[in-house]
Amino acid sequence: MSNLFKATLLLGCLLWQSAGLAGDTGWLTSPRNDHAKVRLQADRSTPDHTRILLEVALESGWKTYWHSPGEGGIAPQILWDGPVGDFQWHWPTPRPFEVAGLSTQGYDEAVRFPLSLSYPAGQPLTGTLRLSTCSNVCILTDYPFTLAVDGQAPAGFDFAWAQAMSTLPQPLPADTRVALGYQHNQLQLRAERADGWQAPSLFIDALEGAEFGKPVIDVQGNTLIARVPVSDGWQGDAPDLRGQRLGLLLASGEQAWQTSATIAGPLALPTQGHSLFWLLGAALLGGLILNLMPCVLPVLALKLGTVLQQQECEQRQVRKQFLAASAGILASFWVLAAMSSLLRATQGAVGWGIQFQSAGFIGFMVAVTLLFCANLLGLFEIRLPSSLSTRLATRGGNGLGGHFLQGSFATLLATPCSAPFLGTAVAFALAAPLGQLWLIFTALGLGMSLPWLLVAALPRLALWLPKPGRWMGHLRILLGLMMLGSSLWLASLLGNHLGSTATGWLMAAMVLLLLVGILWRYGIRGATLALALSALIGGALLLGGALTAKGSGGVDRVAWQPLSEQAIADALAQNKRVFVDVTADWCVTCKANKYNVLLRDEVQSALSAPDVVALRGDWSRPNDAISAFLRQRGAAAVPFNQIYGPGLPEGEILSPLLDKADLLIVLKKAGLIQPASQF
Repeated sequence: MSNLFKATLLLGCLLWQSAGLAGDTGWLTSPRNDHAKVRLQADRSTPDHTRILLEVALESGWKTYWHSPGEGGIAPQILWDGPVGDFQWHWPTPRPFEVAGLSTQGYDEAVRFPLSLSYPAGQPLTGTLRLSTCSNVCILTDYPFTLAVDGQAPAGFDFAWAQAMSTLPQPLPADTRVALGYQHNQLQLRAERADGWQAPSLFIDALEGAEFGKPVIDVQGNTLIARVPVSDGWQGDAPDLRGQRLGLLLASGEQAWQTSATIAGPLALPTQGHSLFWLLGAALLGGLILNLMPCVLPVLALKLGTVLQQQECEQRQVRKQFLAASAGILASFWVLAAMSSLLRATQGAVGWGIQFQSAGFIGFMVAVTLLFCANLLGLFEIRLPSSLSTRLATRGGNGLGGHFLQGSFATLLATPCSAPFLGTAVAFALAAPLGQLWLIFTALGLGMSLPWLLVAALPRLALWLPKPGRWMGHLRILLGLMMLGSSLWLASLLGNHLGSTATGWLMAAMVLLLLVGILWRYGIRGATLALALSALIGGALLLGGALTAKGSGGVDRVAWQPLSEQAIADALAQNKRVFVDVTADWCVTCKANKYNVLLRDEVQSALSAPDVVALRGDWSRPNDAISAFLRQRGAAAVPFNQIYGPGLPEGEILSPLLDKADLLIVLKKAGLIQPASQF
């Protein structure tokens, strides 16, 4: 009897243990894979709803995959033996991996997946877990399982479930803005978050026909910028992804959010690959180089003329004057920063020098430069009635307002020039957070102010001029003629707005007005100056005509075509090379590139080759298409030159100051077809 009692008691214990563990498979292994083990636990939380915890434990160095594995791997899946309803697989935040040059997304060591489904009561739940695990090799393993979900939940299930759910990404907060863009074989992302980003990572859902590579992530202030290479999975060109909806997972530190967004056209992204400190240095250097550009020389001449008029200045007074001019430069750059901020807030076009697309602004600059010219020629020795033009043109006595305006005027005249480093800094600033935009423009202003600040620190530099004499009058006339040249050049820019005839009459009236002023001011003595001025202008016109005469070396023989994205794509589809030139009549650097490089015989011959398509965009007047073209390439200034070809399918951007040898080398490289990838 006692033996029967003991057997019954043992059987009852076994039955009780079986009932208690009915919702737990225990650790499942496979003889084909001793690097991983899995475990499933289940609990029927409601009559129609079942929760399952899938736990995967991996040996060190092994991993499994997220629901979008990336460039390699297979996501885990369950093959159910019977029908189940409302099955949901919840995916914790993964980690990025890179193996043999392939970018993948998944988990290592241990991970718990919360699963949920609807399943009728009274039946065991059976299926097979198919798990891909990889190290140097990959193993695909099947784990059959059976779960009796109607019994008691495993001990600690609720706690384990809550812990697993806490590893899931959350919905994207309303204060985080995400934008997606696409250009040739590259997905672009810009995400702005008030709290910034700490050790960010990006995970991307799969899209049919496209394979995403390793994201290149850059954090600039509160903005996250990501560029993701895209292919068709066979190292070929990816399909056009614009207009498709794409799921994303963004992580920052221990936080992660999931969202989706529609892929638009290329985004206006800051320049890639440079830290803020590097860009501040580039802005400082770019502003300094502006002083060497021809745009600023007339104002430096004006400042020299001011010093000549005040030979008896003390060092303290000279220091104040140049500090005032430096303040004018900085204030003008802050005005440009404010204008850029306003235009960006109102979705307007922003760029370096775009104010010269306005006929009103050009007319204002013509009037100011003409008044400065008259001042240097001595036509305004008596103050005129109070007006802004009078205050600009008069000598100003000991007041500092005129010197402040000279610095401001120098900044305005500098904007048609694009110097090395300047375009990179401005392009970054115009797409960066507002705080960084103002920081970059401040650095530009400080860079341009450096020569002026040097004189303020060492006033003797401005007092090293020879003693007053007749030479001063001759030098002032020369400086006045330089300023007149600037005025006539600015007036010529009105040809795009007024027409060539009206512009010609305007320029003639400007010269005639000066000649009359000279004769009125100096009488017979001024006749010599008037004749010299007329001869100089006539010689300049004859020289310009000779340079552009038919058959001369200055003729552009290249068959330029209108610039467009479609034209680039069509040329590349035909395995042709593409030379892109974005220019503007008001861009002095563009003119220098044209006469020093683009009109050279070797370059003309190269750009006229049968397999070269030359595309030109004219930004002299506002043009939304060209503005968008520049933004897509992270550019904010002209000149802009880029070369495409079979050897350069992504294009290579050239320096703002073109070099003939570099241009020809890159153009040759663009024609070299890249060898096919080896697998």
